[in-house]
Amino acid sequence: MASLWPWLAVAGVGALHGLNPVTGWAFAAACGLRSGDRSRVLQALVPIALGHAASVALVAGAVVFAPSMDRIALQWAAGALLVAVVVHHLWHGKKTGHARLALWSFMMSTAHGAGLMLVPALIPLCMSEAPAAREITASGSLALAFAAVGVHMAAMLAVTGAVAIGASRSFDVALALFQGRPLGVQKPRR
Repeated sequence: MASLWPWLAVAGVGALHGLNPVTGWAFAAACGLRSGDRSRVLQALVPIALGHAASVALVAGAVVFAPSMDRIALQWAAGALLVAVVVHHLWHGKKTGHARLALWSFMMSTAHGAGLMLVPALIPLCMSEAPAAREITASGSLALAFAAVGVHMAAMLAVTGAVAIGASRSFDVALALFQGRPLGVQKPRR
């Protein structure tokens, strides 16, 4: 049981992150509300997962390639991405599509440090000439780090989906009560 506690802790932190509205559960609930189809709530979890995975990949790449990265080029690339997002937002309005949801998830995950749990396992790859680094990577710490990220993300997505479905359903109930119609009767679509 003692070896199970670290995994439960990683899953628990993932579940806690899933409760945070910044993870995108509000947008996922909005997707279901706008379409009137609850399966759209679960479909919105795919871009949330992709954005989170892209953030983890960015952090992993930054750690592994940090010694050889050109800081100025990285700043220009980040600035170009920001300009592209602003232009896209101005061009397409405030629609919440899957690409925008993935971008939101990527930005929020990056801002909150997604992937930082990989840093201790990736640092030895940067020092590959050192004999101690070979011992650390040979012990499987990289595989354990990726497994921990997977458990964390699965717990986060499960809680994010549950909260989004609950929020979407609660809004439907509140709207039905406000409009005076019986529960379970859908509002006519225009």
